[in-house]
Amino acid sequence: MVEAALPPLHRGLPDEIAIWEILVRLPPKSFLRCRAVCRAWRSAATARDFLLAHHARQPALPLIYGLGRDIESLDIIPFDHRVGVATADDRLLSVARIGGPYVRPCISCDGLQVLYIGVDQLSIVNPATRQCARLPGFTVTDTHRPVGMYPHSLSGEYRILLAPHDPDDSYQLYTLGSSQPPRQIDIDGPVVEELSPFTLLLFHHTLHWCADDVITVFDTIAESFGEMLAPHGTDQFVMDEIYGGVLFEVDAMLGMFSLNAEFTGIGIWAMHNYESRVWAFKYRVELPLAELTVQFGEFKPYCCRVPSSWDGDVSMLLQFGDWLLQLDMDSKVVASLRRHKGLLPTQHRLKQTLVQHSFFTTLEDYVVNASAFQ
Repeated sequence: MVEAALPPLHRGLPDEIAIWEILVRLPPKSFLRCRAVCRAWRSAATARDFLLAHHARQPALPLIYGLGRDIESLDIIPFDHRVGVATADDRLLSVARIGGPYVRPCISCDGLQVLYIGVDQLSIVNPATRQCARLPGFTVTDTHRPVGMYPHSLSGEYRILLAPHDPDDSYQLYTLGSSQPPRQIDIDGPVVEELSPFTLLLFHHTLHWCADDVITVFDTIAESFGEMLAPHGTDQFVMDEIYGGVLFEVDAMLGMFSLNAEFTGIGIWAMHNYESRVWAFKYRVELPLAELTVQFGEFKPYCCRVPSSWDGDVSMLLQFGDWLLQLDMDSKVVASLRRHKGLLPTQHRLKQTLVQHSFFTTLEDYVVNASAFQ
């Protein structure tokens, strides 16, 4: 345990306060800088129980990707929409830039990023620790493609769900770090076009994808597919994977939001009881479309996201022209950020982690501080 391994960090400050109340709350980059202060702090940076606690304290921030020219680089940008962030520019700080060629995002899970680097090669990176490795045998021309990733709650393994291009083929599961090929799972699943890693939400040990008025779910423990219905009343809203039906988590509940057909209103629902799968309508937000269009430019509905704040409040991230706007539930503009070309708001979240995952060293071309990190 960290308490037994570390000497006092300050003569007048108890260990449990210095370590478990201060260091454990720092962002990864700030904490890594603190390692140089003393030997005790360097010890904290390698203690697994401390790193797990540090990861648990990190906010799951909405993720924006910055696409470089000709897709030759990819910036990983957690959108820090929390109260107290110093300036607007601080909300769009990149935590890592991955070099190409032809870098594209695929899956985000638990602080890890699965990316396409090159024409067809999949790699996994940890932006906080700057670890990078190739995923063996995965290319975009394979018979299967990744549609989800999750930590398996019973084994602690990280697994990637692979959907077949041919509906007559089986779904597969690949365990990161395993020397075995992907394992077939003999279950009936949806066609691959219905599952997109860009609409994925991991909640209650279950993967969720929303398409039209149906939510496809994959139970990661039972390894089975199922369906749940979208909330009642969504017939007034656009429920498709381009403009609406976006799943998110708020106050430990499953949530959904969608734009109406005129893009002048946003409906937000929450599932108070996940087991009974009962939805409750929470908010209808009137969007001052005409006013915001005049001030900031044309509305881009495909970049409409609802980030849930670290303190449980709900706010929306919308794109108008070259601007990213953060609005509260009263349609008030909380922040306006000039959007640089190439920024791609997504439903992905980044919860940064300094935990050293053992699977990295078993993968092909494993490196730390690789040339891919610019």
